[in-house]
This record gives sequence, structure tokens and C-alpha cells, in this order.
Amino acid sequence: MRAPTNACCRRVGSALWVAAAVAVIGAQTAIRPVSTTRAPLVLAVHRSSLACPGTTLFADLQPGVAPRIVEVDMEGEIVWEFVVPPYLRGYTDPGMDVEALDSGNVLFVLPRHGIYEVSREGRIVWFHRDDRASHDADRLENGNTLYVYGAGDGVDDLHVKEVDASGTLVWSWSAGSSYAVEPYLEIDDRGWTHTNAVTRMADGNTLVNLRNFDLTVEVSPAGEVVWSVDWRSLFAGAPRRGTYGPHDPEVLADERLLVCLQWDAPFQVVEIDRRTGEIAWSYRREGLRTTRDADRLPNGNTLIVGVLEGSEESVIFEVTPDGRIAWEIGLRGVSADGSPGWFYKAERLCDAVPPAP
Repeated sequence: MRAPTNACCRRVGSALWVAAAVAVIGAQTAIRPVSTTRAPLVLAVHRSSLACPGTTLFADLQPGVAPRIVEVDMEGEIVWEFVVPPYLRGYTDPGMDVEALDSGNVLFVLPRHGIYEVSREGRIVWFHRDDRASHDADRLENGNTLYVYGAGDGVDDLHVKEVDASGTLVWSWSAGSSYAVEPYLEIDDRGWTHTNAVTRMADGNTLVNLRNFDLTVEVSPAGEVVWSVDWRSLFAGAPRRGTYGPHDPEVLADERLLVCLQWDAPFQVVEIDRRTGEIAWSYRREGLRTTRDADRLPNGNTLIVGVLEGSEESVIFEVTPDGRIAWEIGLRGVSADGSPGWFYKAERLCDAVPPAP
């Protein structure tokens, strides 16, 4: 579905401004208050000999100003920016997933509202309205869009949906088909499953992350759970389901799986061998209170999104396999105040670099 041109896109160094046709989109929720004062993005670390060169794409959701999507270079300078227009600013909780598409466009999720695609010139070129969308959306090779719902979800909800370009539902999965039993049935923490990530795998199966259950599951096209990992089983002493709060698992080569464990786990990022369940790599940073995203980069480094303890600064940083920080950018002067932070996920658009050995 095509939508009106968006009024709030700016490529730094240009003067792009186009009118928005608000009425076509429909009713809006309360608009976030907007201040003219925006806290700066501050580059804290850049070790060019260690970092994977490229640009970094993410949503900046700091309070009191309009939410935006930004792309920064390795020096922390903004090279592209899309400011969410007023009629859509009420849809940022629990976080805006942002994905660069092969076309150059950017796909993003507005939780409890829908999925949007914006061109680099600032035009919204496609959208799919669904108030049961949240956390994560991927554009598939066939042009369809795969997304999740985990923001206040229930047993009877569809937790994963795939729609075609016209918005027609072509595939779905509900966790209720497998997990409407104890010990899962009575769980409730901002929803039943709080499903927060989905990936279509190369073999056609679908990887789904069920945060409140501490489970990542692989689902066949027929809807059967054919593989799962209970992240609680990695470490002794997890007292209840939802202790670790897994976030955004990423399928790697050689049957590896990378995941953030945002709460109370011994490590904040863990890579496992799916065949054995054993930990292949792990990372812990002292003073990092929580994490929500980890991406493996072509040079073997890992890009992580989190919040620093004490300062409550939201950060995006890159670490080498041996744990050295190669790059870091932060939102200076805006406290996360105990929240998961003002960055949700980040994507490094890497220049051509040799792959990791």
C-alpha cells in the first residue's frame, strides 16, 4: 500500500522538506511532547584498526523530542536522518526496530500501529497497519514482510505474521498452539510471551524469540516447534521463567546462535552451538546494566546496544572477539532512568571488509 509523502525527513547538508497528508493515515494516539533541545550523540571510542568500517543505523527515542531514525558514520556524524512525523509519534513503546533494505529504503516498526517503509528522500512508500505489531519486522526475499506481536499479547493472539505487499496474511503462528500449558500458561509480564524477535531461516523454518518464557524456538511452516533452547538451562540458579529476558537472537554460520540476555545472566551476550547447546562465545561488560541487541559483524566483531549503570547512558558499542571496545557512541546527558534505554536496536552497514578468519 502506498502512503503520502512524509514531512519530516532530512539528509544532513540538504534542505529537503515535503508536505504530509495526515488524514490518509487515520486516527493517532497522543502525540509526544516535543522540545527543541535534543541531547547530542557523543562518540566515545573509535579505534579504526579494530572497528568494522561503515555507518550505523538506529532509532533515537530520547524523551521530550521527536523520535527519529539516524544513520551515523564512524566519527559519529549524522549522514541521514528521518524524524517521525507528529501523527505517528505516539507509537514508539516498546521500541522501534529499524532495518536497511537492499533497495536503500528503511523498514521500521511502530509498535501497536504497524510497519512502514521510507525512502532515503523521506517518502513513506509502503505501510501495513496492524495494532498487533511490535518489536521486530523483516522484509523477506520474496517481498513479503514478517513481524511479531508481543506488546500485551495473550494466549489467543497470533505472535508471528507474514503479509504480502498488499497486506494479505499469508502465514502466521501462535505460541498458544504449543505453550498454552503449565508452566507457561499463567505467565504475564507486559504480555503473555512478550515475543520480541523473528527470523526466517534458510530452510524455510522460522526462529521466534519468546522473552517471557526464556525460550527461542524454531517453527516449521506447518507450525510445529522443531527445535528450542531454554536460556535458563545455560546457567545454574535461574529462579523463574523470564529471569534472563532473551532479546533478538541472530542466526550465524556453522549452526551458531547469538543472543542478548538483558537481565541477571552471568553474561550479557552469548553465542551457542545449536547442535550441542554449549556456549561458544560470551561477553560481559562491567557497568553495563542491560542489553537489547547484538549483531555479529563481517570482521568478527559484535555490535551491542545497552545502558550503562550509574550514568544511565544509552550506548551502542562494538567489541572485538576478545572483548576490546572498538567503537562506542552514546546519548550524553539523558538518563535512561531505569528503562531499557533510548536506543532499541542498531545495524552496522559495513563497507567491504575481509571476513573474520
